[in-house]
Amino acid sequence: MTQLLIITEEAKTAGLIQAALAGRAFTYSTGNYQGALAAAAKRPPDLALIEMPAKNDEPAWGVISSLKKGRNLPVIALISAKKAASLDSRPGIDDFIILPYRDAELLLRINRLLKNPQDAPSTEQIKCNGLTIDLVTCEVMVDGSKADLTFKEYELLKLMASNRGRVYTREALLDKIWGYDYYGGDRTVDVHMRRLRSKIEDADHTYIETVRNIGYRFVKDSRP
Repeated sequence: MTQLLIITEEAKTAGLIQAALAGRAFTYSTGNYQGALAAAAKRPPDLALIEMPAKNDEPAWGVISSLKKGRNLPVIALISAKKAASLDSRPGIDDFIILPYRDAELLLRINRLLKNPQDAPSTEQIKCNGLTIDLVTCEVMVDGSKADLTFKEYELLKLMASNRGRVYTREALLDKIWGYDYYGGDRTVDVHMRRLRSKIEDADHTYIETVRNIGYRFVKDSRP
């Protein structure tokens, strides 16, 4: 059964989330920003839901960073519309939902993050010009150094690296990674792609190309 970690300062909020997901195959741990890591250590989660504070959100970001260390734990942020823009400059969030949310949307986003991708190649590693994607451990290395990717960044990279040279529109990436009924827009893809490229590319390594007015593609001609 899927284990969820619900992180919020308000017990009422945790109760509302559990009520929204009642009858589903989930078990829960809850904690505030101070107790979240202890709750995760006691019952390791498959996915974390975290409510981002309206004012000082540094404790929340500290929790996210600690939860992500050593594993690609999917994290969904529950955030106000005014604060959503701040996600552009901070790593660690795989998806977000604007408050107040609809129960159906919350369930959809949880299921999309937990769903096994359909485009995984049959080999256990993908290699390209110093980049290694380990499909067993879900680790990404660039010239021997580990790239700390979020769940969505990893899924984007794996999909594109499995189909070198193929151009993906933003709409196609939204469909394959987030789901056709995802409520976000094209900007979601651009934000995640920008973060991904900043983590795996430099002056000596270019893996993903922007196809103007269309979308993105993984470079086709490159050495293993």
